[in-house]
Amino acid sequence: MPISTIPTEKGLINATWTTATRPASPIAGQQGFNSTLGFMEYWTGSQWANYGSVSVTSVSYVLVAGGGGGGGAGGANSGAGGGGAGGVLTGTTSVTPGVSYSFTVGAAGAGGTAQNDGKSSTSGGNTTAFSLTAVGGGSAPNSNGTYNGAERSGGSGAGGTGNPNSSTGFPGSGTAGQGSAGGNSTYQPSNYGAGGGGGAGGTGGSAASGGVGANGGVGIANPISGSTTGQLVSETYYLAGGGGGGTYDSASFSSGGNGGGGSGGGNGSTPGGTGSTNTGGGGGGTAGRASGGSNQAGGNGGSGVVIIAYSSAFKDASTTGSVTKTTANGNTIYTFTGSGTITF
Repeated sequence: MPISTIPTEKGLINATWTTATRPASPIAGQQGFNSTLGFMEYWTGSQWANYGSVSVTSVSYVLVAGGGGGGGAGGANSGAGGGGAGGVLTGTTSVTPGVSYSFTVGAAGAGGTAQNDGKSSTSGGNTTAFSLTAVGGGSAPNSNGTYNGAERSGGSGAGGTGNPNSSTGFPGSGTAGQGSAGGNSTYQPSNYGAGGGGGAGGTGGSAASGGVGANGGVGIANPISGSTTGQLVSETYYLAGGGGGGTYDSASFSSGGNGGGGSGGGNGSTPGGTGSTNTGGGGGGTAGRASGGSNQAGGNGGSGVVIIAYSSAFKDASTTGSVTKTTANGNTIYTFTGSGTITF
């Protein structure tokens, strides 16, 4: 340009754009002032990033509670229900730079024991963050007809145990906005089918005739773009699937719901499957058989998880505890697999 038009101010004059008008085909190292965000940014070769001076004020989150345990079997008894998936909360929230936010990640519920003494499974632990609580998954009663107070209802409800004992035969309910109810059991002479545990995305299956346990309810797709946390199913990561119901006197077993739900067991030979770690999946139920076989335990649920994401244009947060940081699709993603803190 002509010398007469050169600004007299000292320093460099950088290119200026908005988030919507960023260069369409940037090269690595290209930089400019983003007037939408109010700071300098540069192209790393894969995403826009800033120089680490501005803290984020709003983040996306996924909170998943621990999954409930599946019911166990004692001797030749009916099918035990699948555990309910942990509750799931998703959304965005405002955060204050410099403030430390604490997280508690819900533990997995324990499966019912392989004893003929009525020992039932336990509910999953709650996950807490940002003054929010995702409720742990409900637990299923054992299949031997004794019920010792395990909580069927939770983030998602446990499946009903197929048993003439009315105190164990019905499923648990889910928490509104977090999960679904468990499925119904069946009772027929010499044929007892257990219901599947509820999932975050769907009700647990109801058992049909024939004594075969029902499948667990489906979870939900992980809504954080670029996060690989959860059970990978057809290129999508699912969270919080329900546990499969136990099967009585049959070798045809149920499946856990997509999202880490444990498979059902039974026939006096197969324990309930364990929910996948850090998915909030429910544990699978199990059962005895009419003759022969041995006692089997219900499956443990899957532990919960906390996922936080925001634009990589903002500076990194500081964290404590069991956390992994990744970047994908222009976002910085923090995945907490255990309790900890984060400061933006």
